[in-house]
Amino acid sequence: MTTLYIRHPAKASVDSVAQCQFALAGADGRLLQQGAAALGGMGQMIGAARRVVLLLAAADVTLLRLKVPPLSAARLKAALPGLVEEQILGEPGDCVLAAGAEGADGMRTVAVVQRAWLEVLVKALLAQGARGVAALPAQLCLPLQPGGAAAALHEVDGGVALTLRLAPHEGMGLILPAQAPATLLPLLRAFVAEAPLTLYVGAAQLAAYQEAAAATAGVAVEAEQWPHWIAAAKTAGLDLVPALGAAGGQARNWQRWRWPLRLALLVALVNIAGVNIEWLRLKRDAAALRAAMQQTFKAAYPNETPLYPAEQMRRNLATAKLASGQMAADEFSALGAALGEALGALGAKGAIASLDYRERALTVKLKPDTVPAGVLAKAKAALAERQLQLSEPAPGTWQIRAAAGVKP
Repeated sequence: MTTLYIRHPAKASVDSVAQCQFALAGADGRLLQQGAAALGGMGQMIGAARRVVLLLAAADVTLLRLKVPPLSAARLKAALPGLVEEQILGEPGDCVLAAGAEGADGMRTVAVVQRAWLEVLVKALLAQGARGVAALPAQLCLPLQPGGAAAALHEVDGGVALTLRLAPHEGMGLILPAQAPATLLPLLRAFVAEAPLTLYVGAAQLAAYQEAAAATAGVAVEAEQWPHWIAAAKTAGLDLVPALGAAGGQARNWQRWRWPLRLALLVALVNIAGVNIEWLRLKRDAAALRAAMQQTFKAAYPNETPLYPAEQMRRNLATAKLASGQMAADEFSALGAALGEALGALGAKGAIASLDYRERALTVKLKPDTVPAGVLAKAKAALAERQLQLSEPAPGTWQIRAAAGVKP
């Protein structure tokens, strides 16, 4: 899981050949690769990275500190154009406005950047396969010592790009004419007043600026390194991409899902086909079984129409048994006789209050305090010998039916 950091030069469009400094960092923050390339030539790295963080040149982003009343996120978004209208040149609708977190003093930092320019940059990254894009003001990505200020200088065509961070939520950027280090450092001191200043410059200019800093109080010069920008970018807390709305939405690369979707569709089709084949087989088995039952029923009872062969056969067999003097095991007479014999042997005569025969089961209600303790267990054992099952669904109520597996 890697993150690609791209530092975009000031006032350079995506179609220009200006070189962007980039760094590829791993999940642990370790630097994997760094260099310079045109934005349109980093497609392979952009597509491979989990996230792309675009550091916008400080000269292209204006940071304002405003007193904002407590508002919900939706209302704050609607109120921002009116709050910044008097402090920016041009129309607020032509700008992207993003507000940072509210400070203890009720102040918020509002970032302002040209909408059309930022849309072009973000869409260029999404078109090259970026999975997620964040755009941060570069001035908030400089490491800052408590109570001090930080600055970075980069050479550009015909001048020097200044990135200046004055406080945790304040910063600015300028394009200055090309000047000697001895001339620039006093100018930087004027911007930060008495605060200690840490200046980051490229390795090629390090010696010259360190020599000039020796004659300027309160200025420390260090070599610019990507770990400085990466560490500070993680705490910048002011992403401009969400303020773009739909224009900054992540483009889904459906091409990478082509084979997984095809495989899922194939699995679904195989399962659907398998279920339908099994259903057709069971349907044929059911039809064959029903035909066999009807054939058996017609052979035994040729003059009857088989509607429910199994039930009709059971009833006809029971009727035939009764006609021949046989009694089914689950008939009322058989159940009542078996109950009487069991209670007589246990000395519980006269304990029955009522009998109810329903759904081939005999329900017996007993008189209160007429059945000694332990009679239920003995009655169960006595009825079990007759292949009957005794249960007690409620206190004082017995239910007797033929045991499972016993043919009527």
